[in-house]
Amino acid sequence: MNYFELFDLPFKARIDHTLVQKKYIQLQKKFHPDFFTKQSNEEQDDAETRSAHINRAYSIFKDKHKTLEYFLKQKEVIQPDEKNNLPNDILMEMLEINEAIGDGQQAGAMVMQWQQKLEDEVNDILCGRVDADYSTNELSRLKDYYYKKKYLQRILDRLAD
Repeated sequence: MNYFELFDLPFKARIDHTLVQKKYIQLQKKFHPDFFTKQSNEEQDDAETRSAHINRAYSIFKDKHKTLEYFLKQKEVIQPDEKNNLPNDILMEMLEINEAIGDGQQAGAMVMQWQQKLEDEVNDILCGRVDADYSTNELSRLKDYYYKKKYLQRILDRLAD
């Protein structure tokens, strides 16, 4: 099941979250299992399955990173459980941030600065594009961004501890 189709959303790497919320409510009003209690067992099971898909899709679409991951998987740009080797220059920057965390320096500011830099690198791709507009190069850039962001999230999780 394609969650973009389920929610009747454009097939894009970034989605309008207010639209997601609106679609979620519409779908739950239509398919929530509580509305099928007087229906046949088959219809009740179908409603439960649909509701589970709706909830799963919503959990993906309300998170930008999960939405990007799902989009890239649908485009077959990344594979489930794929590992990506980051370039050495990125790894060196991450090492600096990790050292700053260990030394108690302003790691939070460094992370936020690096996060903004990442966003700036792909902002032109993420804003306003539709499926047909993504080139191979743009998909590759989104894939790199996804893995850099994933690595950065591990650092942010460490900062939160």
